[in-house]
This record gives sequence, structure tokens and C-alpha cells, in this order.
Amino acid sequence: MFAEFKTLPQLFDFFKDEETCITYWEGVRWGNTGITCTHCEAGNPYKTNRGYKCRNVECQKKFTAITGSIFENTKLPLRTWFGAMYLCANHKKGISSLQLGRDLGIHQSNAWFLLHRIREVMMERAPHVLGGGGNIVEADTTIVGGKVKNMSNRKRKEIFDRKRGANDNKTNVAGFIERNGNIRFDVVDAHETESGLVDKHIDKDSLLMTDSAQAFKKVGEEYLYHGAVDHSKSEYVREAIIHTNTIEGAFSQFDRMYVGTYHYISPKHLQAYANECAYRYNTRKNNITVRFEDTVLKCSGVRLNYNTLIAK
Repeated sequence: MFAEFKTLPQLFDFFKDEETCITYWEGVRWGNTGITCTHCEAGNPYKTNRGYKCRNVECQKKFTAITGSIFENTKLPLRTWFGAMYLCANHKKGISSLQLGRDLGIHQSNAWFLLHRIREVMMERAPHVLGGGGNIVEADTTIVGGKVKNMSNRKRKEIFDRKRGANDNKTNVAGFIERNGNIRFDVVDAHETESGLVDKHIDKDSLLMTDSAQAFKKVGEEYLYHGAVDHSKSEYVREAIIHTNTIEGAFSQFDRMYVGTYHYISPKHLQAYANECAYRYNTRKNNITVRFEDTVLKCSGVRLNYNTLIAK
């Protein structure tokens, strides 16, 4: 580990100025391999007043330590970035852009964009199927979104003008968790089904545990074993191992994040918030410093432009 701190004041004491932050980030990004060009990966670049210049005659491009990372073109100091990463990764139910803006002394719109870029870092880049080898995997879905009757007259009118149902603002989120392992959330699109998502995320050589929903019955036949509990009959555990209590517990954290911190999440950005929740759950056994540095390690090679974020 590069840093040792347990509280936010200790973090800011460690990252006391921008030079310290840049030196830290260079150590995280390039480590013992030495500085390499972010465009062609050639080594031993020229040092300039504003960064580096590639020594390769076919490239000769200028770059800095933050080029090609989530920090590229940022107007915020890295000290603010690291503080935001610390808060976002370690707040159990997340942190709103309003609260983050107050804590770090930045505008709410800057905090909102900053948080979305951090969520982009937290997303799994090369997800693999869960389970396999006879391991137990639980699958379930939850529904998020408020009731139309509780919306303002303007929003309610917009829904009925589009001639869509009263559940227009409801969104299904599927969850898959390997017992004593990782979780993954997937927002269910209109063209997707729960059974299709089970095939997508869970290895066939697994013990599948679900509730008694009809969508899981057919797909369950393709797995090594399919156990189901009937919640409508107040059945929650059968034969000790047949239950969905693990995924239900994870969904309770997701729901508390949604209701308690963010209050409303548009379907467009819901997957990003789900990735954030999954990342915190999957790193729950890490201490504060390890979780922060794991987040920082993922920042290289990741970009999210503002126009891409707000595009329809």
C-alpha cells in the first residue's frame, strides 16, 4: 500500500498538496516499471515544464500523468478527487452530490459529474459468470421507483399523455450473488427477461437458489440443481441451504441506498448506481485504505465525458 490513513482528515494530511497527489498517482499508475507514453507506451520520455513528451520519433506526443485516465481534462485538484473517492467508496449507502459538494467545497453540479466518473471506475470491466464448480448462487429481482399517485401533477400528466401504464416509473433490478462471494446487479431492460439474465450471469455448473417466480422455473432445469422457496407460503428456508436470504440482504442495502440517500434515480443512470452498490458490497471485507487504493488503481484507462453522460 502507498498510503496509511483511517479518517478523512488523515487523508487530507497525507495528500497535503497537488505535487504530493501527482507523485502518488504516478506511483500507482506506473509503479516500478517507469514512466511510459500514454499513447504508444514507449519508455523514458522527455521531462517538460507541464509533463512529458514521448521520445519515440513516430509519436512525440505530449502527455501528463493524468492523460488517458479518469482524471484527464479535470479542472478539480487531485486532492478533491481523492477525497471524493474516499467518501464514495466508504459510505455504506453512498453519498449524494449535494452532500459531497458541501463536504468538499465544490458546486453540486461538479460533485454530480465527479461521482458519476467514480462510478464508471467502479464498474466491472471484464465480468465473468458467477458460480461454477457446484457453488451456490442466488438470483432474485427487486423493483425500484415511486408510485405515480405520489408524483407531481406535471409529471403525472406526462406519464398519462404518453399513454403508458401507472407503473411507468418502476424499474426491475436483477441481482445475482455467489454465497461467500461477489454480487452483481443488472438493470432489466424492456427486451430482457429474468431467465435470460440468469443464463448471462450464472454458470450452468452451479446450484441455483431462487424464489418461486415462474420466470425461474424453466431456466432452473438447465442448472446442476435448482432450489426454490415459496415466499407466498411464508417459506424462507428449506433444508438449511435452500433460501435467498443472502441476495435479500444485499437488496436491502441497495434499497436503503436508493431511498435513504438518493431518493430518486432515473432509469438511465440506475445501472451506474447499481455498480456502485455492488462494488462496495464486494469490497466489504477490505479496510478503508485498501478499498480507497483499489478504487484509485482502477482509474487508469477509464474515461467518461460529460456529453456522453448526459446524452439521451
